[in-house]
Amino acid sequence: MAGKRKLTAVSTLHYVRLVYRSVIFVLLAVCYILYRTQDGDAITVLLEKRPVLLISVWLIFVVDMILRFFPSKLESPGCQKQFERNYIKSGESEIKIQDNNATLLVVLVWICFNGLFGALHMWGILDDGIMILLCSAYSVCDMICILFFCPFQTWFLKNKCCSVCRIYNWDYAMMFTPLFFIPKTYTWSLLVLSMLLLIRWEVAFFRHPERFSENTNDYLKCKNCTEKLCTHKKQLLTLWDHIEEYTAARLKFLKKQE
Repeated sequence: MAGKRKLTAVSTLHYVRLVYRSVIFVLLAVCYILYRTQDGDAITVLLEKRPVLLISVWLIFVVDMILRFFPSKLESPGCQKQFERNYIKSGESEIKIQDNNATLLVVLVWICFNGLFGALHMWGILDDGIMILLCSAYSVCDMICILFFCPFQTWFLKNKCCSVCRIYNWDYAMMFTPLFFIPKTYTWSLLVLSMLLLIRWEVAFFRHPERFSENTNDYLKCKNCTEKLCTHKKQLLTLWDHIEEYTAARLKFLKKQE
């Protein structure tokens, strides 16, 4: 039986992102609570009065996105397969990509889902603060999708792991979708940069689909993976199964004692 695998540098960075994005969410939630308990300034004004927090959060995501435009050994293979240097010819010529219908379904679901929040915002039911908190919540969920469970992978795309994910670099565009409804320089700059990242990804996909297929690109094979998150996900699932087994056994024991 193979021993437990240690976290790789790429996986460790994912956990670091999960931590600081969670901290950002908590800080923004505190700002929102302050806004709701004080009459007067809107949350955007409240954040603008605290430029250290605002600029820090803005810079963190801007730097993260800019780095995505360039090859990096500290990024997931899922977002690095677009680059020529990561194309390792397998000798196969048949390009196998996930069903485009599933990809279009993801687009439709995401637009409808966020369109609902946008409509509620335009009707005055949701304020700017909720939309900003929604973005921050998405950023945390993004890391949860990578580290623990991804509904897009499980319910729509059916891909084996993040390395072969068709929409990996859509994450920032999806994350900042709610900012469309908040016309501020610092919000729309994040949205525009995320859209440029998505366009860069899509252009690479349509010009070089062979880089995105495990059948034609050996870089996406398990043996070349620098992430190994599937191992940790399996360990977590095994732990969860053990907890369920223990709980069931404990409940059965307690019933016998009644």
